[in-house]
Amino acid sequence: MFQGETAITVDDKGRLAIPTAHRELVARICANRLVSAYNPFEQGCLWLFPFGEWERVRDEINALPSVKAVHRALQMKLVGAAAVLELDGAGRILLPGSQRAAAGIEKRAVLLGMGNKFELWGEQAHFAKIRQTIGEDDISADMSALRL
Repeated sequence: MFQGETAITVDDKGRLAIPTAHRELVARICANRLVSAYNPFEQGCLWLFPFGEWERVRDEINALPSVKAVHRALQMKLVGAAAVLELDGAGRILLPGSQRAAAGIEKRAVLLGMGNKFELWGEQAHFAKIRQTIGEDDISADMSALRL
């Protein structure tokens, strides 16, 4: 299970180092293979899945009937744009330039451990998202049951 927030530097070639705190887990659960895809719900963010988790997500998404435009959009952003990434000897992955450009990820980014996957945010998009507060009218029934 991934959790935590880490400031990340992306080099000129588009490589970033997976934090050492996560490398052992990434090696163990997915043999150093992650899959990157667009976050279909929020701009400025890519999702990074461990390979096995990705296969589950991919199969669920591909099972959706493609006659609905929203299903096709989800399939395009996740399955169609997916890229398999392997950690190199220095624990780095190379993000596709098209994904970095579309998400606005440049030199500085933020990696969030989100349980079953990572979210990789462009620094400014992350700051904007973190600064947003959850208003009383935004609280769902599921949220109101939480004991925070």
